[in-house]
Amino acid sequence: MTKVVEYFFSIGSPWSYIGFDAFVELATKSDVEIRPYLTTVVEENGGIFSRNRPEIRRAYWTRDLKRWARVRGKDLWLENRPGLSDPAPASLIVIAAYLDGKDWIGLTRALQRAFWSEAKDIGKPYMREAVADSAGFDGTALSKRQADQDVQSKWATDRQHAVKSGVFGFPTYLYESEIYWGQDNLPFLERHLRGDRP
Repeated sequence: MTKVVEYFFSIGSPWSYIGFDAFVELATKSDVEIRPYLTTVVEENGGIFSRNRPEIRRAYWTRDLKRWARVRGKDLWLENRPGLSDPAPASLIVIAAYLDGKDWIGLTRALQRAFWSEAKDIGKPYMREAVADSAGFDGTALSKRQADQDVQSKWATDRQHAVKSGVFGFPTYLYESEIYWGQDNLPFLERHLRGDRP
């Protein structure tokens, strides 16, 4: 029986970006089906946007991101980024790709890299279409799907499911009712997948 991990993440989360490939690799190795849920910081459950944290905590957050980016082999552009719009709308084309049976993992990887490594403004429709095109997708077709009822419905229900499941930050992995928050918790998820449930 295939194992299913519910994966809650945000395109706008650098931690989701840093841990994405490691999680996909673990899922492949462990014969896991990834069930994606996209949303933004779940403030209802205590999630806090980094901009709303005290400066000393934000400074540590930035340092820790840089450490983990090196460990994961990811280029991360954090300082002196140009003014970028909200990347959340890019989630809609990922949802469209997922619902249409396309490679949502490849699209997610391309969008995250564009935003976090290249500081591209994927909040703008033309930019996310260009990123999708360069990754081998039809960006225009995916953009047209954004307003469709099934895409909008999943976007709304993903958030409801995150709230109900106790998610507050990203990435979060849910397996057999056990929550693992943060890409640094992947070793615990791996142990659980091998049968060592906490």
